Amino acid sequence: MFYCFGSVIYRFLENSHIKSRERKFKRRYSLDKSFDCKRINVHFYGKGDIIGGKNSYVGHQTAIQVASGCYVRIGENVRISHNVRMYTTSTNTDQDFNCLPLNSYSGNIEIGNGVWIGANVLILPNVKIGNNVAVGANSVVVRDIPDNTVYGGVPAKFIKNK
Repeated sequence: MFYCFGSVIYRFLENSHIKSRERKFKRRYSLDKSFDCKRINVHFYGKGDIIGGKNSYVGHQTAIQVASGCYVRIGENVRISHNVRMYTTSTNTDQDFNCLPLNSYSGNIEIGNGVWIGANVLILPNVKIGNNVAVGANSVVVRDIPDNTVYGGVPAKFIKNK
């Protein structure tokens, strides 16, 4: 698991065992040098890939889970507010939870350019958010969102064109 803590990460990199973990981080997480995850308690975890575009940032308390074989791609000029959750794996809800193992599904998450995602948003697997989109706070995104739109709610629904 990798945690972004702003300037604190640089102090961790002074330790030799952390330097080897940092090399692994760079291979799995391809973040542009202007990508900003220097907030409090930003968590990237899982064995998949995270690609972060230019001039984008993630807010405090944000978590991105990326399953093996999956990726999360964040475009350029993307603003992800605090306490946002993105999961590339989720449990199927139409099953008996007493019968183990539980069935789950996985899929990539793609976020276009110039996107704003409000606070406390949940984005589930197999979702593509288009360019120039706004997703309102406290929304749950379960389906693709087309370009130049505003979506919000649980589940996120069309509000208006931009």
